[in-house]
Order: sequence, then C-alpha cells, then structure tokens
Amino acid sequence: MQSDDLNTPLGQDPGKKRLKLPFAASRLLAGLLALSGLAITGWAIFANDPLGGEPSAVIATTPSAPAQSNNGDAQHPAHDGALADKAPGQAPDKTADKSAPAGIKAPAPPPGSKTITIIDGSSGKSQEVVIPGSASAPAPKAPIEQRLLDTSRHGAIPRVSPDGARASAVYAHPRKLPPGKDTAPHIAVVVGGLGISASGTADAFAKLPAPVTFAIAPYGSDLDQLAARARAENHEVLLQAPMEPFDYPNNDPGPQTLLTSLGADQNIDRLHWLMSRFKGYVGIESYMGARFATSEQALAPVLRETAKRGLIFVDDGASPHSMAAQIAASSNLSFAKTDVIIDTVPTPIEIDRALAQLELLAREHGTAVGYATALPATVTRIAEWAKKMESRGFALVPITMVAVKAKSS
Repeated sequence: MQSDDLNTPLGQDPGKKRLKLPFAASRLLAGLLALSGLAITGWAIFANDPLGGEPSAVIATTPSAPAQSNNGDAQHPAHDGALADKAPGQAPDKTADKSAPAGIKAPAPPPGSKTITIIDGSSGKSQEVVIPGSASAPAPKAPIEQRLLDTSRHGAIPRVSPDGARASAVYAHPRKLPPGKDTAPHIAVVVGGLGISASGTADAFAKLPAPVTFAIAPYGSDLDQLAARARAENHEVLLQAPMEPFDYPNNDPGPQTLLTSLGADQNIDRLHWLMSRFKGYVGIESYMGARFATSEQALAPVLRETAKRGLIFVDDGASPHSMAAQIAASSNLSFAKTDVIIDTVPTPIEIDRALAQLELLAREHGTAVGYATALPATVTRIAEWAKKMESRGFALVPITMVAVKAKSS
C-alpha cells in the first residue's frame, strides 16, 4: 500500500519506524532519586564525619628548632595564643601560663592549689584555670595546750590538767588597763555566731578590737583555724552550746541541741560532741536555751560538767528566769550573765540605744555584759561605739574579767 503523502506528518519519513522505550521517563527519574536518597542515608550512617561534610583542611606542623642566641641559650619565639612547641607526639602542657613572656617559665602554683577545667558549652573548647590555695598563708600562732585535752568518743575535749591548769585561765587574754582605768566600770561584749556568716565573721575580725569576746557556733567549717586566729589576735573565745527554746522543735537551734526531754547522760554526751568541735575556748555560752535554762534538772548536770572541764559559763540572757546563776554558785563554776542583748532589733538606732543601756548598767553595778550576733550592721555599730566609750569613763574588757569567780560550795 502506498503511503498517502497528503496524510503523512510534515518532516517525517513514512517508511521509518519510531523507537519505543519499555518504561516511561517519569519512572526513570523516580528511580534515580530513590537511589540518591539511599546513598546519602548510607553515608550519614556509616561515615565518621562530625563536621557533617563541611570543607576542612589538615595541616601538618613540625616544630622548628629554637633559634640560638649569642650566648648559646635557646630562644622561644612568641606565640599569640598558641600552645608551646612540643616534640612530635607529645601532649601540650595545658597548665602552662600563656600570659607569661616567651622564654620565661611560669611560676609553679602555690601548695594547696586546685586546677579546674572550664568547658564552653557552645564551642566545646576547654580551658584549665588554677585556683591558688591558702596553704601559703601563715598559720596563726596560738598553740593548743595538750595537757588541757581529754579524750572522748567524739574527739578531744577540755579538761583540768594534772597540775590544776584550766582552759579558762590558760586561754584568757586579760587586758592591762591604762592608768586610771582600773576602777572604771567594766563592760564585756560577746559577739556570737562566728563561723556561720562569712561576711559577718570577716567584719568582726576586721573591725572589732581585741577585748571583744568571740563566741563561735559549732556548725561552721575550719573552726579550729577560726578559733586559733581569734586567739592570735587576742580575742577570748567561747563555744556556743545550743539549748532548747520554748518553741522547740519549731525553732530548732541545730544538731546536738541539749533538751529537757533527754536524760543527763544523753545531754552530757551531746555536750561532749559540741566541746570536740574546736579547741582553745575559755568557756561555754548558752544559745537560745530559754526553756532549758529554767529546768534545774536539765541544766545542773551540764553546768557541773562545764566546771569539771575547767571552763566558765556565760548565760546568753534568753530567759529572765534562768537557773544558771544559782547552779553555778553551787557548782564551783565561774559565771557571767548577759545584761543586754544589743541587736534584738538590728537597726542602728536600736543598737545605739542598747549600747547606751549597757553603759548605764555598768555605771550602776560596776560591770555589765552585752551580747550581739555577728551581723555586718551590728558589728559596724559596736566598732564605732568601742572607739568612744572609754572616753566616757568605761573600760572594754574580755569576758573572763567580768565573770564571777568560782567559789567553793
């Protein structure tokens, strides 16, 4: 059959057959895309590339030999933030002081120093920082008398030595008063809570004169060092003993509190724990013991043990009905009682008013005892008052100079 030239499409040869593919072009494209996806997934799973395919370069560096100076000494080139040169395969010295001038070895950190590593959370870079230790600071020169120490299950506690020496006398710092002040009214001020507040403790050491007595709480850290520093600076030291207040346990003075609900042996054991917390104090001061101080049955064994250990006892004035004075008189115990709590209201006006009352009582009775906590504001007001009180005819003295001396019953 002859082709119809009129019906044949223009440009095509009616005698040539067209090639037909066995599948559609769209299926071919889909298959290629699927293969590409499988290849990328496999690479992501098995390839070890934490940079995620980002371009990177590896540069091999070889440390060059240091240049020689005229005298033959090696000179290290300066590096801006770079690590010091090391032999191949040797780890860099991370503790090197990068701020030190080139060629000068950084000084070794002082004894007791600690090295901490700081890691940047965003970049992952690490930096080692040396924190200087305090071992280089000279230890306070306030030795402890071993003859005044006894053993207990909690550690060393005070005792009267075989030759009769007492801690209340050995660790006392009596003040030699200037001429004309011997007959002046004596005022003793006890500042308590040292070792609890870092700022208050630092202020007390920096601002308060030596005749002020320091009462150290039994719950701080480095208490032996704190007491040694106080003695080295001529402060007398007391141990604060927590005792039961009326609203206990809602108002809890702390662990090992002496309680009216405990027997004498249990309270003495707790007292020994408190006594073992540090050394070098002249006596015990009650802390928050309003209820305990009114119970003769609970308080008497504790005060007799205090006398047995060669210490004095200071009543913090928490209760006006305290039995401490009567029990101390019959227990051969040197005793002092707080007349004024200086910072019951810790404002400058009220603190100044309390100090004025303290002066009034001292003028009337010859002696007076004030107690305050180691709050920065309180310490500041007492320090200012102490500078001027002697010009008004008073003498600031440590607690042992106003304590009623022990008398035999």
